[in-house]
Amino acid sequence: IVKTTLGPRGMDKLIQVGNKVTISNDGATVISLLDIVHPAAGTLVDIAKSQDEMVGDGTTSVVVLAGELLKNIRGFIEDGMHPQIIIKGFKKSATMCVDKINEIAVKVDKKDEGKFEDLLLRCAKTALNSKLIAKQKDFFGKMAVDAIKHLDSDISLDLNMVGIKKVPGGSTTDSFIVEGVAFKKTFSYAGFEQAPKLFKDPEICLLNVELELKSESSNAEIRIEDPAKYQSIVDAEWKIIYGKLQAIVDSGAKIVLSKLPIGDLATQFFADRGVFCAGRVANEDLDRVAQATGGVIQTSLNDLNKKVLGRCGRFEERQVGSERFNVFTGCPETKTTTIILRGGAEQFIAETERSLHDALMVVKRTVEHASVVGGGGAIEMELSKHLRDYSRTVDTKQQLVIGAFAKAFEAIPRQLSHNAGFDATDVMNDLRTAHHQGKIWYGVDIDNEGVCDTMKAYVWEPSANKKNAIVAACEAACMILSVDETIKNPKAGNIDDQRRINPRG
Repeated sequence: IVKTTLGPRGMDKLIQVGNKVTISNDGATVISLLDIVHPAAGTLVDIAKSQDEMVGDGTTSVVVLAGELLKNIRGFIEDGMHPQIIIKGFKKSATMCVDKINEIAVKVDKKDEGKFEDLLLRCAKTALNSKLIAKQKDFFGKMAVDAIKHLDSDISLDLNMVGIKKVPGGSTTDSFIVEGVAFKKTFSYAGFEQAPKLFKDPEICLLNVELELKSESSNAEIRIEDPAKYQSIVDAEWKIIYGKLQAIVDSGAKIVLSKLPIGDLATQFFADRGVFCAGRVANEDLDRVAQATGGVIQTSLNDLNKKVLGRCGRFEERQVGSERFNVFTGCPETKTTTIILRGGAEQFIAETERSLHDALMVVKRTVEHASVVGGGGAIEMELSKHLRDYSRTVDTKQQLVIGAFAKAFEAIPRQLSHNAGFDATDVMNDLRTAHHQGKIWYGVDIDNEGVCDTMKAYVWEPSANKKNAIVAACEAACMILSVDETIKNPKAGNIDDQRRINPRG
């Protein structure tokens, strides 16, 4: 199923689960939506998810590689070769491949900002080549690079600091990036429209406190001797809520955000005093605002002071399509970005989000490791040649196993050619010849039906992507090989039923 999704000319899959329809060619997404029952196939699902979490791209490649490894050694198992010999050969091959990638990978100096940004842009475009938004790869590639560059690189590049919001309508190229935090306008009460919607250098109060009058419990009972005392009880409740609201205003905060509801009384109170408020803010959005502005989320208003308030350069409420967004920019503490995605169909926007996530992950890994290899099946062919040459120096059964590992790598360029509608046999012959002549970065030329130097054609992939894929595919194949018997534990009820039918059995 996933083989045909590989590469720039890979086909998309339409998967229906209940009433929900998903259109995607992302290997991890397709596999996670399939109802896979076989326990061994479940291992391939796990490595695809692992690749998606670790690197973001190459999910289809890792599944194809693992499947090809198992296919190539099937004959050895049937001929009686012990699985431990194969496992030893696979692990040796995987280690050699990782060492070879480290040896030939092209490293770029991070200090040369121009070259390094160009490297990131090329890697992002290569990741987007095989996606639904391939025609807009220049637009989204730059967006992914800008988002990652805006993060604080002194600490780990946390993708949670890159928010992605989806707004239906408009063109895909209407998508834009906000250098700060943006989230959709929350539910509002009467008085909200009277509040100001634009501030410069405001102080921000972040709360996990409910600011509305609660109705009494239906079974509450209060016994009073004098009816006049009832008014004092009501007044006490109002005094408490007004005390909370006045404490917030006195702190100097101009923007109040809370995870819990902010009622109509509080909304009108704040609006009359020129304060913007929003209740029921999503946890992830409030956490990003807290990290970006330096504010501390308060669960009580007893000790509200300047130290716990956040700050930003500018706040405004902005119209995006049919939605209104609260936008915080110029955040001083942690650098953060928000990407607003536009598009026609809901499925298309969802696939755009998945594609952009892959590009962000690839750029992140490239920033961390700053080394790339040629894509388009070039690195796979070079590793295949390297292993084949080494296998001829081995005089044990390992020679066959390492040769099988080498052959498995050829599945990637062959499938790339097949998916593009090329004659895979001719392309593979040309690639073998080129690599034998020492042209290590020759891969499949998708545009002109043939082979080309993918490094010069700017088809680049992070070396971490390939290393993770090889190790994960090898581990999955070894795990399946190490199982010699599958035992399915039947339900206890079935056992009892069988015993009733045949007590002696």
